[in-house]
Amino acid sequence: MAASPSSSAAESGVQTDFESLEQAANWYALLHADGGGSERRAAWAQWLAERPEHRCAWAHVEAVSRRFEPLRGESRGERNAAAAAVHVSATRSASRRHVLGSLAALAGTGLAGWLAWRFTPLQDRIVAWRSDYRTGVGERRDVQLADGTRVWLNTDSAFDVRYDGTRRLLTLTMGEILIDTARDSQGRPFFVDTPNGWMQALGTRFTVRQSGTHTLLAVFDGRVEIRNRAGHVEIVPAGQQRQFTADAIDAPERADPAREAWSRGVILADDVALGALIAELDRYQHGHIGVDPAVAGIRVVGRFPADDPDRMLAMLERDLPIRVRRTLPWWVSIEAR
Repeated sequence: MAASPSSSAAESGVQTDFESLEQAANWYALLHADGGGSERRAAWAQWLAERPEHRCAWAHVEAVSRRFEPLRGESRGERNAAAAAVHVSATRSASRRHVLGSLAALAGTGLAGWLAWRFTPLQDRIVAWRSDYRTGVGERRDVQLADGTRVWLNTDSAFDVRYDGTRRLLTLTMGEILIDTARDSQGRPFFVDTPNGWMQALGTRFTVRQSGTHTLLAVFDGRVEIRNRAGHVEIVPAGQQRQFTADAIDAPERADPAREAWSRGVILADDVALGALIAELDRYQHGHIGVDPAVAGIRVVGRFPADDPDRMLAMLERDLPIRVRRTLPWWVSIEAR
């Protein structure tokens, strides 16, 4: 297949939308089913040239495909089946109007969170790969440090440990960790460092999540002091969470139990928008899950298995007015039923 001009679009700051991503996935399935043929390739090239959002969407589909390549072992028969599924889906959907939100509503679809998570800068992933402790996508891990402190790593996470005679320091290089600090026989303070600042644990159990330019701290026992790069300081007590950047610390909120539930293999939803819930699920699996803005705002309550994304999707499809459609083995779309 001819190379696409997708990389320049992806690098220009252009954002895409759910519809463009779905069209790109459909084109990918069709072109890879039988080589495409000259007419189909010409139609694809015309679609690609129509809008920068199309080129950005194509770049994302190609990127997901490359990341999934070592895992999927996709046969020609599977690609043909995917193409057939696309044809049926296109026929059914031609008669109904798609309800699409604006680009400003991307956060509600889970798309913005997916892009931020999946396209972590390469240098950050290299640092994470060299970290003392790390997990892959869909993996969780529980480690005990030399002083007795226990640390749980969530999916796709990494941290370094540096203990010396004056302090105990963890550096979160990527992802999310839950920390249950132990009392130190030498009386050394316990710190967690992130790109946005550091936190000092004051005899406590807490989680830290690094996501893009934001750090989220949730405290479940004891207290934690935040000091961001700008020098702002806040004490966060048990039962509260605070999000902060290098420049500011947000107002306190109630600590979300979901920020701790993942350590038990549970994705917890307490009146959460479907789009936000799927963005959370997407962290635990390879490939892509997209949510049509028409259903992204549906509120969800429940407990779901983090270790079985297919089962979670089946539970949601059973209980909500949605349809789960698989354009490709590694590309899932959620639409109105």
